[in-house]
Amino acid sequence: MTYQGSTLLVDERAVVTPGGAHVELIRFRAGVVHFTLHDGSTDPPRGSLALPADAQSAVPASEQATMVGAFNGGFLASTGSGGFEVDGQVLEPLVAGRASFVIDANGTAHVGVWGSQLPHPGEQVTSVRQNLVPLVSGGVPSPSVGDVAAWGATLGGGAAVARSGVGEDAAGNIVYAGSMSATPADLANALVQGGVVTGMELDINPEWVQAVVAPVPGGALQTAVPGQNRPADQYLVGWTRDFVVASAG
Repeated sequence: MTYQGSTLLVDERAVVTPGGAHVELIRFRAGVVHFTLHDGSTDPPRGSLALPADAQSAVPASEQATMVGAFNGGFLASTGSGGFEVDGQVLEPLVAGRASFVIDANGTAHVGVWGSQLPHPGEQVTSVRQNLVPLVSGGVPSPSVGDVAAWGATLGGGAAVARSGVGEDAAGNIVYAGSMSATPADLANALVQGGVVTGMELDINPEWVQAVVAPVPGGALQTAVPGQNRPADQYLVGWTRDFVVASAG
C-alpha cells in the first residue's frame, strides 16, 4: 500500500472500497506518535469528576504544541455501546468482549478486544474508549457487516452514511478511517485495505465524523475527511463529544 505525503509521524491514503465508497485513511506511526483521550463537554457525562487539561473538551496550548492530528470518538454513552475510562477515571464501566481503543501510561495506543486481547500483561492502562464488537478481526471484516442495524442508528435510516473507525496494523501503527458516505462493509473493507488486523467502528452520521492532521507537530490543522461538517479548529475551541489527540513524542 502507498500512503501520500508520508512522514515519520503521520501519513494519509484515500481508498475506494469494493462497494464504491471513498474512505480517507490516516496512519499514525507506532513509537513516534502518542495519544490522549479527551472527554467531551457533554458526553460522556463526568459528573463531579475533575479531569486534567489534556483530558478535557478543548485541546490545551501545551498539547497543541506537539499535536499532529485528532479524530472523533464513539457513540453516545446512553447507547450502551461500551465503557469509557479517561486518565484513570472510569466514566462508564468497561465491558468485556467490546472492541477497545486503549492508551497506556506511555501514550501508546492499541486496538483489540477488552478482556481477551487487551490489556497486555503488565500494561498500565490510563484511558479506554470502547464501541461495539470488533468491525475487523484477524484482518477480516466481521461476518455481521451486512447487518446495518448492528452498527448504529443512521439518520434517515440509510445504510451509507458518514462513518468512522480505527484499527491497529501488524506493525502497531494506528489507522483511522473516515468517510461521509459508507456502509459498515465499506468501512471494514477500507480498514482491511489499510492493513488493519483488529478494527472498531467509531462514531457515525455527518455531525460527528471529523478528523484533522497537521503537516508538522504544532502546525496548522487541516480537515482530513473530505466533506466533513466540522472545521479544522473544532477540537481546539472545544467539542461536545469525546475525541482522541495524536502528538509527536
